[in-house]
Amino acid sequence: MECVPPLAAQLDNSDSNVAIPIGPEVSDPTPPVGGKASKAVGTPNSDYNPLNNRDLEHPTSNLDTMIHLLKGNIGTGILAMPDAFRNAGLVVGTVGTLLMGIICTHCMHMLVSCSHELCIRHQIPALGFAEVADHAFRSGPNRLRNLASYARKIVNTFLVITQLGFCCVYFVFVAANLHEVIKHYYMSISVPWLLLILLIPMILLNWVKNLKYLTPVSLVAALLTGTGIVISFMYMLQGLPRTSSVNAFASWHQLPLYFGTAIYAFEGIGVVLPLENNMKTPQDFGGLAGVLNTSMVIVACLYTAVGFFGYLKYGDRAVLGSITLYLPQRDLLAQLVRLMMALAIFLSYCLQFYVPMSIIWPPIKRRINDESYQKVAELSLRTFLVCLTFLLAVAVPNLSAVISLVGAVSSSMLALIFPPIIEMVTFWDKGLSPALIIKDIFILLFGIFGFIFGTYVSMYNIVTK
Repeated sequence: MECVPPLAAQLDNSDSNVAIPIGPEVSDPTPPVGGKASKAVGTPNSDYNPLNNRDLEHPTSNLDTMIHLLKGNIGTGILAMPDAFRNAGLVVGTVGTLLMGIICTHCMHMLVSCSHELCIRHQIPALGFAEVADHAFRSGPNRLRNLASYARKIVNTFLVITQLGFCCVYFVFVAANLHEVIKHYYMSISVPWLLLILLIPMILLNWVKNLKYLTPVSLVAALLTGTGIVISFMYMLQGLPRTSSVNAFASWHQLPLYFGTAIYAFEGIGVVLPLENNMKTPQDFGGLAGVLNTSMVIVACLYTAVGFFGYLKYGDRAVLGSITLYLPQRDLLAQLVRLMMALAIFLSYCLQFYVPMSIIWPPIKRRINDESYQKVAELSLRTFLVCLTFLLAVAVPNLSAVISLVGAVSSSMLALIFPPIIEMVTFWDKGLSPALIIKDIFILLFGIFGFIFGTYVSMYNIVTK
């Protein structure tokens, strides 16, 4: 999940009138993201349809939603797919990426299904990710109901970790690409120094609190990203060697790194509910040929194609974490691609940054009564979080390692571990079929193993290399 759509969902906020993707932590009976509760929570009404009770100021069309969903999934992760295939092999990478896409898409459907069920049960128009977890446990088995607030806080925590992890990757990505350009035309400036140079403009950019002013930034970033990927594809498809020139299967100890990079790329689950909540025709979101499936088929095919042809083209040299770093140094167009992608990711940083701020800031704001102090405190918090991502980027300037670690630690939690747990807790009183239990446990164990081994191997590589 990477580029956060600026009009993903509506949230009443005293500081801005724009839409943000993830709402702040709320407690019942505060109305959730997506509209106002029409009735108090009480006896479930089977006739209540949350899709017909959403009061949206600016609903999005099916096409708008699909574009936002594509933007939410396509970012630095797609550029790292050749590195993922290097850690899996051509055959395992191809099959594994497609399977990963199917599993992640199914988990997105699970989350939407649970949201609809809980909205009907509590007669609420819409819910965000953390609110789905909260309401699922609140109406789940008696032994788990006391864990509702913890479930919400854990999901919010991993949303913050994931987005700040993306911000760290963005910092390193921009610095690494600028390093290649400056080294070729001028002088060699180390990545840490470039990170320091980027710090001040990054802080100033993230002092912009209203996403309304960042909408043009999002558009420019999307156009630059799309152009950069198309040109990179052009380079990849030139002079391809035979498939026998690369490994069909990599060693077992490399697979956790593949998992971390692949799940990082596919982690768009955080924007699924906000987008569905803000649709003009949300009934078109699901279904076999719905907006979600159509978008994710495109995403999975793009990831597989970039990984396949990128690894085939660059082989074991694909270790840098981005295909832009393999492009010819002496080619002016290649250098322009690096600059375009660096600028696009730099501008996208503030959109990723909006999510952790929307979660962390509201509880702090409620503790400060003086409005002038609130402004100072918010700017201080924004500066601190940007500096935190800067320090983490300086500590680990290895783009490939950072992507794999972020994917293994946080993306696996949000995309693979939380959804099956939420589904089992949500539908526990409706009689869970053996097939559903086996399926959810399989996805859960897959996510847990990926989390444990992916994190271990990524940390080991960071420490030892």
